[in-house]
Amino acid sequence: MTAPAPPAEALRAALAGLLDGLPPRQAAQAVDRLIASYRGATPTDAPILRDRADVAAYAAYRMPATFEAVRAALAAFAAAAPGFTPGDHVDLGGGTGAATWAVAATWDGPRASTVLDWSEPALALGREIAAADPELSGVRWQRARIGAALTLAETDLVTVSYVLNELTAPDRAALVEAAAAAARAVVVVEPGTPDGYARIIEARDRLTAAGFHVAAPCPHSAACPIAPGSDWCHFSARVSRSSLHRQVKGGSLAYEDEKFSYVAAARFPVAPAAHRVIRRPQIRKGQVLLDLCETEPALTRTTVTKRHGDLYRAARDTDWGDPWPPAGE
Repeated sequence: MTAPAPPAEALRAALAGLLDGLPPRQAAQAVDRLIASYRGATPTDAPILRDRADVAAYAAYRMPATFEAVRAALAAFAAAAPGFTPGDHVDLGGGTGAATWAVAATWDGPRASTVLDWSEPALALGREIAAADPELSGVRWQRARIGAALTLAETDLVTVSYVLNELTAPDRAALVEAAAAAARAVVVVEPGTPDGYARIIEARDRLTAAGFHVAAPCPHSAACPIAPGSDWCHFSARVSRSSLHRQVKGGSLAYEDEKFSYVAAARFPVAPAAHRVIRRPQIRKGQVLLDLCETEPALTRTTVTKRHGDLYRAARDTDWGDPWPPAGE
């Protein structure tokens, strides 16, 4: 019997024929409009994904990047909470379900998952794509207004990915508070921009006020040491670009880097990294410069040289967003 494909491969395969029959120009126009909405500063209370063409373009262009960003955030959370495996999961504003795929890629085994979104075309296509992975066969795709009126039943895990930008400030607050009231763990992911980071900090503050412990990326649950307006905390996930992806948006590179900001927090005790690498490491002759966020809330730069032996070799292999030092060092 052939083993099932890993979720990342199954997702790419499911997306491969998505734009069959849709003229490339129409797909490209839909992508351009969606990017404008995705990056815009004007919240909306209407679905951004309006029809099948919109949803197909979104899934082809954005779903792989969203999947990789959420998977990276979930991996950091799982490392800080090794005893936790969600028995159920709610994906708020999940659209075509990228975060649900990321959950399946992080924890083995079936679970009760529900994708809530206000766009029926997105939910319909998400259901269609999920048929490619048997572990997602039981996912519920439910239409819901994502905002102040939302109520949630108790659940192990809530993900909120690339949603807060679409909401008014009161709806953002209500959404995070609803997630905190219902879930044992909450993971929020936003674009890796100054505005996206500001929304993450707002969500983080609400989660800690509700009694949650920050698991990642921060090594602590105290206030962020970055002075407001001076910088922003974000990370990068490498995304393989399929021929479909290149067809929709152009470009010849086989990959792109998705910049994202996130917070992962839980009601139960967690073991966050002692330090987190918050910038791309600078590798120089005989030394590696690491910018770190520390357990005692502070930002520092440390230099690891050849004289550090194994630690130096580990530093050369360390990536942006990794914990430091590596386990066992």
